[in-house]
Amino acid sequence: MKKLKFFFIGLIPGLAIVFFVLNKKGASCSGYLPNSRVIAETLSKDFRYSEQFKGEMATLKIDEKFVRDSIITNGEVNFDKSHAQKKPCPDYFLSYPKKNPVYEITFEKCEETTTLNSLKKLK
Repeated sequence: MKKLKFFFIGLIPGLAIVFFVLNKKGASCSGYLPNSRVIAETLSKDFRYSEQFKGEMATLKIDEKFVRDSIITNGEVNFDKSHAQKKPCPDYFLSYPKKNPVYEITFEKCEETTTLNSLKKLK
């Protein structure tokens, strides 16, 4: 019982200190899920647009800023339709928004670049 008491005496203040230190630095644990990791890695690379994607952007009157800041940043990767283990460049299927998707895009995430291949409006 004495060991358990000492354990909690150290655990509770330790958790509080870690929580405040990490919170002050802006760290979060949300980036560890597969969807978050794919999106973060995608946004860190240079974007290239296929001719088909550029045409669809013009047709739908969507600019690159909207694609990057809204569709990709807030999208949901569908791993069932993606080929995440494909070498050397895995390809992904992303829908935006997460609930009641309006747009779907496919893209390849290579070592240095992300190539956006297709854009489709659902509604």
